[in-house]
Amino acid sequence: MVNQLALFGYGIAGAAYFILFLLLLTGWRARFQGSQLMLAVGGSAVWSLAAAAQASIGLPGLDLVWATEVVRNLLWIFFLLHLLKPFAEGSPLYTRMLGYVRLGCLVLGLLMLVMLVDIPELMGHLRPAAVQREFSLMGQLLFAVLGMALVEQLFRNTPVEQRWGIKYLCFGLGALFAYDFYLYTDALLFHRLDTAIWTARGFVNGLAIPLIAITAARNPDWNLPVFLSRRMVLHSTTLFSAGLYMLLMALAGYYIRLYGGEWGGVLQIAFLFGAIVVLVALLFSGQFRARTKVFFNKHFFSYRYDYREEWLRVIGLLAGERVELPLNERVIWALAEIVESSGGLLWIRSEKGSYRFRARFNAPHARHTMAIDALEPMVPFMEDQRWVINLDEYRMAPDVYGDLLIPDWVLNDPDAWLIVPLIHDERLLGFVILLQPRAPQSINWENLDLLKTVGMQAASYLALNQAAEALAEARQFEGFNRLSAFIMHDLKNLIAQLSLVAKNAARHKHNPEFVDDAVKTIENAVSKMNRLMAQLKSADITGERRRIDLVDELRHVAAAKSGGRPVPVLHSDVETAVVLAEPDRLSSVLGHVVQNAQDATPPDGNIELLLRVAGDQAIVEVRDDGIGMDAEFIKMRLFRPFDSTKGLTGMGIGAYECREVISALGGQVVVESAPGRGTTFRIMLPLEVNLPSG
Repeated sequence: MVNQLALFGYGIAGAAYFILFLLLLTGWRARFQGSQLMLAVGGSAVWSLAAAAQASIGLPGLDLVWATEVVRNLLWIFFLLHLLKPFAEGSPLYTRMLGYVRLGCLVLGLLMLVMLVDIPELMGHLRPAAVQREFSLMGQLLFAVLGMALVEQLFRNTPVEQRWGIKYLCFGLGALFAYDFYLYTDALLFHRLDTAIWTARGFVNGLAIPLIAITAARNPDWNLPVFLSRRMVLHSTTLFSAGLYMLLMALAGYYIRLYGGEWGGVLQIAFLFGAIVVLVALLFSGQFRARTKVFFNKHFFSYRYDYREEWLRVIGLLAGERVELPLNERVIWALAEIVESSGGLLWIRSEKGSYRFRARFNAPHARHTMAIDALEPMVPFMEDQRWVINLDEYRMAPDVYGDLLIPDWVLNDPDAWLIVPLIHDERLLGFVILLQPRAPQSINWENLDLLKTVGMQAASYLALNQAAEALAEARQFEGFNRLSAFIMHDLKNLIAQLSLVAKNAARHKHNPEFVDDAVKTIENAVSKMNRLMAQLKSADITGERRRIDLVDELRHVAAAKSGGRPVPVLHSDVETAVVLAEPDRLSSVLGHVVQNAQDATPPDGNIELLLRVAGDQAIVEVRDDGIGMDAEFIKMRLFRPFDSTKGLTGMGIGAYECREVISALGGQVVVESAPGRGTTFRIMLPLEVNLPSG
């Protein structure tokens, strides 16, 4: 059991030392001070792994483990002496003393290695077994005392304002040397190595490694750019602490079983299960994690935040990393996580200028649902000063904020903690009220600056979201208005048909054939108007698509327009050509094109409707020999909506409707024309079924 614990402890220490060695090696810039730290860490890794191997399989022997420990001690002492060198400048006595210490350590280390390492026959008589162990213990004790003295000198001689850079190195190495002093003092007094003290030594080294790593990260003048992620430190320490906790619980369970009598096994299982429940509850406790995070940020790092990770987290949240939450709630979450707030509420400026409640996050019982007028003193204060308002501070010392008045319904809520302004384009777009934190927080300039910066970034996302919503709404109205214009254009034609029926009704009302035609015309008009209304409700300019034979459709169009002059003539190269379209909409488009051709052509002119198939497309051409159009008119005015050459009788959307509908069906419209030479309107539609030419 003890050997397993020793293997576990020294193995963890060796792995941690090796990882730190790799970090230092990858960032090394050939500076002497950095190389000494790297060598000391590497020597510690070798010693820890050797001790772990000796505890596991008995190899190497204890003498070689002590030899690696001598090398480790020399490397750390030389590193400390190098750190003390700048303090000796200007003091020859102190400089000589450091030199003597370095020489003495080197001589002592060499003598210890000679006493420990086997040199067959040559040196055997110089190191009898009785002397070897006592000398080794005494030498290790001297290294421990010297190490503690050098650590004390380094800490004492470093100016107070600079101690934050080396204090954790002093704590870590001081703890290691102090523990070695305890171990070897006990060994010399009782003439044996205490197994428990030796076993626990690996865990002590493992606890000291993060302190050494923090010091390396805090000293950029060593040119060792070690990036120590807060998340890595937190998670690693959490895992290590959880492992240590379970190890202690396992030991306690072992003694419970050993001394629990008949109930020992049952009590052990119950105890271990309870320990696991407590551990899981702590690991999943938001308050525990928040307190742990605050502790590490406050005591182990010079800056409270890892700004790279914070910014990536904020951008990820705002950009939709958690798509199940609306943007408003993600904004609150992004701000709350910065200060470990439990939740918050969001107000956004409305079109009328007042600030209305828009969202809440983790605040189901909040009462902040009131609108805040733009003239409320809090609004211009945040817009001008851009301060984060600490409500706890305001309640205790309102004079800090000058003449600022905060609404009573905010002040009277004990959960309200911080008010963060959201500034966009020099104006207050909104603000967030954050609730009290999960762990006690001390608010300083670092918190406030990060909150203001993230608030401005969040405001830009909110403004962009508002613009996108306004644009989407405008596009909906645009589509509705465009469809309305198309339908009005069709209604104009229906009105013309019905007007013609009404005009001739008095003259032909006694003619049964006229009455029958009039009824059919009215029924057709009513049916078409119902379909137009359905299209208006669905906002789809193409309508419900069905299979349509273009040959039959063109015949109907030619027949419908045969009452005008010139009469259109149909020529088809195929017997059938099936496309997908809404019949009324396609008929209306083709009818507009033919009607425009008739309007632009003298009565004695010619209009031809031609249909042919090319590949997977049906091509409809409407040719006339009318007045034609120039290229400038086609480019600038033909497809421009509400631009008509027919005066008050036209709406100017026939050609525009044709292009939009055909494009929506996946087709294309091409116009060829020249003044005095007529016009060709070419409409190309994808075929539903390709058929060979007739």
